[in-house]
Amino acid sequence: MKQSIPAIIAAGDRKAAKDVLGQSKVYLEVAGRPLVAHVVTALQDVPEISEVWVVGNAERLEAALSDAPFQAGLKKPLQIVPQFRNLYENAWQTYRRLLPGAGPEGRDPQLEDLEQTVLFLSADLPFATAYEISQFIRRATSLGCDYAIGLVGEESMESFYPKSPDEPGIRMAYFNLKEGRFRQSNLHLAKPGRLVNRRYIEEMYEHRYQKEFGNILGLAWRLLRSERGGARIVAYYALMHLASIADRRGLRWVADLMRRFIPMARVETAISTLMRASQRFVITDLGGCALDIDNEHDLEIATRRYDEWRADLEARGRALQHALPSSMSPNAAESEVKS
Repeated sequence: MKQSIPAIIAAGDRKAAKDVLGQSKVYLEVAGRPLVAHVVTALQDVPEISEVWVVGNAERLEAALSDAPFQAGLKKPLQIVPQFRNLYENAWQTYRRLLPGAGPEGRDPQLEDLEQTVLFLSADLPFATAYEISQFIRRATSLGCDYAIGLVGEESMESFYPKSPDEPGIRMAYFNLKEGRFRQSNLHLAKPGRLVNRRYIEEMYEHRYQKEFGNILGLAWRLLRSERGGARIVAYYALMHLASIADRRGLRWVADLMRRFIPMARVETAISTLMRASQRFVITDLGGCALDIDNEHDLEIATRRYDEWRADLEARGRALQHALPSSMSPNAAESEVKS
């Protein structure tokens, strides 16, 4: 049975959103298009996606997505939702508006809505491809969980590394787990109505740069005091944080030693207990969705090497026979490179 999954692109510019070059990064241009337009374009060729919702500054989004060639390439309904106070409200309130029969103000999910699955992704992914997104959705739905978080292994990111002083690249930070070093892919597949403690997602997202130690300790203390499984979450978070510090300082052997005590399955169990819903990690074979634009350096390199990296991702995607269902023709994928 063909899947019909709406996608919500988080393009807000409040609270945890990062600015680059003094403005919201989702409107920065790479290859002549705003970053948010790249993500909307990639979703057009994902067979499982039925419609696209973008939440953020409505006036700026309408202007950024008004380009005639871009509009001509749309194949799926596109809805723009004015942003709310923070990431959590943007995600939840947009979800309430896409439920069947919901009016302009949306409605709370009912029993019949609990199986409604939604793809959530960020708006600063110039190298997102339909291949990677579709593979993530299919692998996630096969697990039957309530919340799937996308991961990409280090080996899938190596094509973005600098090969020489004359060929600049981008190196990303990784999570160290027993099974390897992983980068979060900015892809989330969830049944929002089933996530009892969904409010913690925003807090963990806001502290993802691991610099706001006071807030991190405050969250850890609340988890320890009030949530079942909070101690395990804090323990695994502390180990991953320390392993990441060692990794960034060139102490790879220390990071490798520590990650032996961080098995992926146990982290999944701890998160599931905290969320009061089943959570799984999903590893995909392409790394385009894991390369988000968080600073001026990454923007410059992504702009300079866009055509090369994009062509490489498309070629690797086509080479993976399982990367897209047969319902997507090669011509559709090739048109994405030219857009």
